[in-house]
This record gives sequence, structure tokens and C-alpha cells, in this order.
Amino acid sequence: MKIGFIGGGNMAGAIIGGMVEKKIYASEQILASGKDAVSLENLHKKYGIQITDDNKIIMEQCDVVFLSVKPQVLPSVIAEISPMVKENQLFVSIAAGKTIGWIEQEFGKEIRLVRVMPNTPALVGEGCAGLCANANVTEKDMELVQAVFDSCGTSYQVPEHLIDVVGAVAGSAPAFVFMFMEAMADAAVAGGMSRDMAYKMASQTVLGSGKLMLETGKHPGNLKDMVCSPGGTTICGVKVLEEQGMRSAIMNAIDSCIQKSKKI
Repeated sequence: MKIGFIGGGNMAGAIIGGMVEKKIYASEQILASGKDAVSLENLHKKYGIQITDDNKIIMEQCDVVFLSVKPQVLPSVIAEISPMVKENQLFVSIAAGKTIGWIEQEFGKEIRLVRVMPNTPALVGEGCAGLCANANVTEKDMELVQAVFDSCGTSYQVPEHLIDVVGAVAGSAPAFVFMFMEAMADAAVAGGMSRDMAYKMASQTVLGSGKLMLETGKHPGNLKDMVCSPGGTTICGVKVLEEQGMRSAIMNAIDSCIQKSKKI
């Protein structure tokens, strides 16, 4: 089995890193191509994979081909590689906004295709990805792709109409979480804490809160109530967040991401 990546950016690096570190596939089984020689060389040095600047080599040698380029670049990549598609070759697209139907139309032929929406926490092995597939993909294909994304986090099979929602909640929302953490740290600094300590405490608080919710399976409202003692400090902060529209702001931001993804 040979795994190829057309595009060697951050997300490709995260996926490759997960596969190699979790021993899903060996370095010798992975090949990446791209226009950024520096990024490719870094992947080669870090993970020992093969690299090339020629997409044709990927198509000739690989059984599974990850389309890990930006959405705006994908049309030209597909136009280049579509004449080289081999029988039983499996394609995995991580391009936001590009539907299965659109990709199939661009190839202009029958292909096996899995569409995935991953996120940047995959860089540290804590990613969250949504997967869907076309009718040509087998159960074994899906198991293969899910194992790859589970190696750098957690993956979920979803119907395609939810992929844009996955892109917002998992793909875009880390930026909102970082904004929240930065604001927490700024407030801590204003209260006299060092910047370094404030960032560490904000980071650990978010990490621990997410882990608490995942491992207990409790509703977030219940976990919030556990912290809000009667007449205490936390409920006073909750009141301020409610008054200033935290929930509606987050919901509107997520919805804006979903609508933009549908237009890409």
C-alpha cells in the first residue's frame, strides 16, 4: 500500500505525522508532492517520507491519493491528474467547500472518493474530522481513511450535508476558542498575572474542560452548573456573558462559517 499527498502543507503534515507516529503506515509507504520545496523538505526530514515536485509520480505510484491543496487550487490539480487515474485508486479530499458532486464532475469519470473536513488540532494529535463518501467507496476504504484520521485525533462519519457544519464547529471554531483564551489571558494580566502564566492557565483550563465533558458525557449545562455556586463568583461572570450575548455571538459566528463554506 502506497499513500500519496498532493500538497504538503500543515494539514498534510499533521496527517502524515499521525500515520507515522502511530505506525498506521511506514515512512517508506508515504509520498508527498507540492510546489513548496521548503515544506516538502521539512516533511522529509521530520518523517522520512519520499517527496517530489511531480504530481504524476504520485498518481503512478500511489493507491490512495490525498488531495490536500487549497480549494482554489483544486480545479487545476484535478485537471492535471484526471487523465492518470488508475483503476481502484482511492481519493481523499480535504478541500473546504468542494462537494463530492463537484469533485466527481471535475474528474469527469468514476472515482472512489472520500471527502474529509479536518481541523488544525490534528497538528498535536487532537484533531476532529468529519468524513463522508461517494457511492463507489467500500466499507474497507472507509475503515482505511478513518484509521488515518483517528491517528491524529478523532473522526466521525457524517452525511455530506453536515460537512459544512463540521467545517464550522471543528474547522473554524478553534480560532474562536483561541480568541476566548487570549481574552481570558488578557483579563488575567490585567489582574496582575504574568503573560506566560496567564496563557498556560487559560490553555489548561480549556483542555481540561473539554476532557471533562468528553469523559463524563455530561451535558455542558450540567457541568456549568457544577461550577456555579449560589451567590458565588462564577454565576456573576455567567450573568455578564449572558447580558453581553456570548451565546448568540458564537451561534452567529458558526452560522456565518457554514454559509461561507457553502459558497466556496
